[in-house]
Amino acid sequence: MRAQLDFLYLAFVRILQLLRLFRRDHEDLAIELVVLRHEVAVLRRQVARPALQPSDRALLTVLSRLLGRRRLGQLFVQPETLIRWHRDLVRRRWTYPHRRGRPSVPAGTVEIVLRLATENPKSNR
Repeated sequence: MRAQLDFLYLAFVRILQLLRLFRRDHEDLAIELVVLRHEVAVLRRQVARPALQPSDRALLTVLSRLLGRRRLGQLFVQPETLIRWHRDLVRRRWTYPHRRGRPSVPAGTVEIVLRLATENPKSNR
């Protein structure tokens, strides 16, 4: 439940940021984009592997669908990683015991069924 709330909050914040960006002019956006790319480059030099929360993963997955195939290589998360995250999510969500064959019957039930079968006068035909 906490991860879902984190994701909803993060998605809401990003939507508000997008709305704010639509109202700005292109020069400001270009400068901000250059600054952000430089910050990302600096952070990539300092951190070998970023620690992502489940809400970060969900948001990156959603945004990657909006980018298109050409730009997926620009993300620090590869498409294979997104697919693996989805597989892991499904694997954790749909966990149930896999049983093969007929389920076992308690010994007391077997005894009662056999006794009733021998006592039934119609079964002795």
